[in-house]
Amino acid sequence: MRTAGLAVVMAMLATATPHADVRPQRDFSLQRFAGRWYRVGLAYDSPTFVPHRDKVKASVGVISVQANGNVNLTMWDAMPTGCGSKTYYYEKTNVPGYLTYFSTRHNMVKDITVVETNYSEYALVLKHKVFHREYTQVALYGRSQRLRSDLIQKFKAFALSRGFPREAILTPPPAENCPPSPSGR
Repeated sequence: MRTAGLAVVMAMLATATPHADVRPQRDFSLQRFAGRWYRVGLAYDSPTFVPHRDKVKASVGVISVQANGNVNLTMWDAMPTGCGSKTYYYEKTNVPGYLTYFSTRHNMVKDITVVETNYSEYALVLKHKVFHREYTQVALYGRSQRLRSDLIQKFKAFALSRGFPREAILTPPPAENCPPSPSGR
């Protein structure tokens, strides 16, 4: 009986911890992470995404830290109608490198974990939530649109380790003129 009780408590702790097997960057600094990033790699195997994966272009985002420690992320994506932007509002947690945000698309809170970054070149980010099925996305961000091949391979190996099939892992080409101005605004 005692073993069963312990198993239940351990299971509850595992589900209460975001991505129990994935930890955020050690000594993560949100201030150093702020600024412009290009999403140069994406692993996503949603059935609704598969038909569109060949149309995906690298997107651009700017992370701004607010006075309360929360984050605004403005993303620009190339779409058939032109360059579109959207702003996301991430909330800090008591774990540096772990943020949450409310997805209006799915009407729920999702987890964001900055798994690894050197701040000046690349970042591996995991987005996760369980609802109708497990929803996971892995992204590779770069301070420039092109990254070294060893970083691309690190991203692909991480995505494979998270269970993504090879065909769900992509490194899209850069978008042209999105955002339209060099300043990003």
